[in-house]
Amino acid sequence: MKRTVTLLSLFLILASFNLFPQSEPDTYIWPKDPKVLENLKTWQGYKFGLLIHMGLYSVDGVIESWGLCPEDWITRPGFDDYYQYATHYRNNKSKFNPVQFDPQKWAKAFKGSGAKYMIYSTKHHDGFCLYDTKYTDFKVTDKGTPFSTNPKANVYKEIMNACRAEGMAVGAYFSKPDWTTPYFWWPYYPPKDRNPTYDITQHPERWKNFVEYTQNQINEITTDYGKVDILWLDGCWVMPKSSITPKVAEFCKYPHDMDIDMKSIAARARKANPGMLVVDRWVKSEYEDYLTPEQKTPEKALTVPWESCITMGGAWGWVPGDNYKSVKELVQLLVKIVAKGGNLLLGVGPKGTGEFEPAVYQRLEGMGKWLSVNGEAIYGTTPVEPFQQGKIAYTAKGANTIYAIYMPDKDEAALPASLIIKTQLKGKLTATLVAGNKTLKSKLKPDGLVVVIPKAMREELAKSEAVAVKVAER
Repeated sequence: MKRTVTLLSLFLILASFNLFPQSEPDTYIWPKDPKVLENLKTWQGYKFGLLIHMGLYSVDGVIESWGLCPEDWITRPGFDDYYQYATHYRNNKSKFNPVQFDPQKWAKAFKGSGAKYMIYSTKHHDGFCLYDTKYTDFKVTDKGTPFSTNPKANVYKEIMNACRAEGMAVGAYFSKPDWTTPYFWWPYYPPKDRNPTYDITQHPERWKNFVEYTQNQINEITTDYGKVDILWLDGCWVMPKSSITPKVAEFCKYPHDMDIDMKSIAARARKANPGMLVVDRWVKSEYEDYLTPEQKTPEKALTVPWESCITMGGAWGWVPGDNYKSVKELVQLLVKIVAKGGNLLLGVGPKGTGEFEPAVYQRLEGMGKWLSVNGEAIYGTTPVEPFQQGKIAYTAKGANTIYAIYMPDKDEAALPASLIIKTQLKGKLTATLVAGNKTLKSKLKPDGLVVVIPKAMREELAKSEAVAVKVAER
């Protein structure tokens, strides 16, 4: 019996995610806490982070937990019985044994990619915990999991410590919905969709238990494992009814108020981590410190903090035969996002063995090589008009410096003889190729600064993922 989700199914699932609405800038609420604002500004300067998914889904190489969700758009190739699939999936606990998990190797690769922060998935919607929670046995450290005897079994603890040791900021991904705990999916009733299986108004004590369960687990991951810079909450349909906007109403059809008391959750987490960023995704409230469009980028620059979470391949976790974006595609994706004032959170996951595909390491290394040379045009920059025009994207530092980042096509043989850089800078300007710090001839004309690309450099520069030119007032 075939146990994997096909790539066709994968793309159908991700296509449905692209239809999922995102929070809008006009609903954004700026934080009031000065320390949160300070950390938010610092985070905006990071520009590039990584989101790592590993769990029971990594055993089969399927699309995270979604096979458990009994909605019409879900496919389960190889299975014609939902309960058979659900049993098989949860029984992967007895097979989960990522013996090649090497947190120090991971962290060095993450740091080497140029990423400034890492967010790790502590629990996806299936409810399987990648840390030693006190509140369920459905966890990596339970004796029923082969990996529980490994010294590195507390995966969340190990990767957070390793990334901190590399100087990276760290965050915790946590799913609010939980499709295994009886407090959310009570087995007395069969699941019908992603929501609770029961009427929470008819069983208020059970819902109260779920709220306490959720609060206790979030408290664990934000207080028991050292400093946490970001709490990244997924599963927006678990939200107060008062927060449902027209943008998310289609996906929030549960008729009752699923309030888990974010005020209390944020207060407890920030008591242990002053100024911690809280991202209750797609929920209009003061607990969404930045917006998180998924698998897409805004059409224009935004005036509020935001981050596009986008997969390196087609899935958040590992699936066999995934088609990873090239280094050039990834660098140019980062450039386009930064030019609009956002951050890129790049999603990828290891195999069930605990090791990443060689292609993942190659992409991370390639991004790191480009950023090690051109990072000044990315890190700590702000958006500047015209943001992007044709193949040139723009960033700025201060009032006197901009960066024009030219993005060659995949098969472009040579850069043009000159680039016309749009700028509001006046007076005497200098143009410098960031790679190599080489001064380029330039002349300010009515339609922009004309920068000459030496003939001897044009073919070699076309091989680059992107070419950054610094323009500054003398």
